Amino acid sequence: MRKVKILVVDDEAIVRESLGEWLKDAGHEVFTAENGYTALEVIERERPGIMIADLVMPGMDGIELMKRAKARQPGTEVIIITAYASIPTAITAMKEGAYDYIEKPFCPERAELLVEKLSQYRELVEENIALRQKLEDHYRFENIIAKSSKMQRLIELIKVVGKSNATVLITGESGTGKELVARAIHSQSRRHSRSFVAVSCAALPEGLLESELFGHEKGSFTGAYTQKKGKFEFANGGTLFLDEIGEMSANIQVHLLRVSEEKEFTRVGGNEPIRVDVRVISATNKDLRKAIEKQEFREDLYYRLNVVNIELPPLRERKEDIPLLAEHFLDKFASENRKDVTGFSPDAMECLLDYDWPGNVRELENAIERAVILAKDSLIAIADLPQKGMSSACSATPARNLKEMEKDHILNILRETGENYSETARILGISRMTLYNKVRGYGLGVKKMSSY
Repeated sequence: MRKVKILVVDDEAIVRESLGEWLKDAGHEVFTAENGYTALEVIERERPGIMIADLVMPGMDGIELMKRAKARQPGTEVIIITAYASIPTAITAMKEGAYDYIEKPFCPERAELLVEKLSQYRELVEENIALRQKLEDHYRFENIIAKSSKMQRLIELIKVVGKSNATVLITGESGTGKELVARAIHSQSRRHSRSFVAVSCAALPEGLLESELFGHEKGSFTGAYTQKKGKFEFANGGTLFLDEIGEMSANIQVHLLRVSEEKEFTRVGGNEPIRVDVRVISATNKDLRKAIEKQEFREDLYYRLNVVNIELPPLRERKEDIPLLAEHFLDKFASENRKDVTGFSPDAMECLLDYDWPGNVRELENAIERAVILAKDSLIAIADLPQKGMSSACSATPARNLKEMEKDHILNILRETGENYSETARILGISRMTLYNKVRGYGLGVKKMSSY
């Protein structure tokens, strides 16, 4: 357990001093205060992570102190000290924001256990904050790797749409980065500090997907042993990303339409309507208009979801982004695998540019990861790239460069002319001296020019 700053507040000296000593012996940095006003001064000065405060104190009670402390330092966690008769009030304090309470008289083990649990809880909170910041850093616009005009226009559209509260439908082939765009929209919105929740509509059968989205009540179906909140509740105040929306069944489409229109739903097996404030961003690689014609997708839901449409171009239509993406993935996987791989051979890069990438950015990422792992030199070669599927664009034997082709052509003409330099130069359209210099430069080992 890591060391924590703790403030003990109690008007009884024996309580605050004994509790303070127990916590010091457990390795914590402890401060004490005899009333709420002194406690607020300590909070301003020392900024403790945990405050243990008596519920009943003259001048300012524990609940009022807790409210003021959290207003000054929102991250402060509070444990209330209470007598048995005041337990209902202590429970009220928990509803107001206290972490837990301990009864008088209390044993030190109980207090230490609560502090240890609270310390672990704070670590998780801090890790979540750090993770959220990491995610925000990862999905900010400078990490959408693109220089093509199509993607630059798309980024500008994301910036505009992100600031609105409109529902967005992202369309495009598999592997083009639809979730990345959805997260970028969320990061630009007023909801950026709240949850971004992603659900794949194709990953679960209808019954499980309904429960996943809307939750269920205990006993609503076989195996529903406890009440469960759905993704809409977890995303309340934030953004819900529905991937592969075209795979959603007709029954769930009806429920989704209702929550989109009414901003409320009921859990599976429940009767109480639950109101939510959720921005829905959906994505599909299907043509939903054709699905509507086949009566596989509701037209009214389509217009609800498609207030703004963002269409992602396939990688083959923005090939100028391939070198940037390839270098980005190379740096990423070289670092992860501790490989000294710094770039691509010209032939390997030409192969990446020639290939059509039916799996789009996801396929490119997988190809570069494989190449980095297999690379024997500092530059990725054609042989390191996947040969299956890429054979039409790549060959394990590097293409000959122009000098090699010129060398072979000169040698063939010399042989045809019996190594007659004058005739060879005439056929090639160059002077005899230029021919001689090329022969010498290529080390062709034919007869000297002076023989003719």
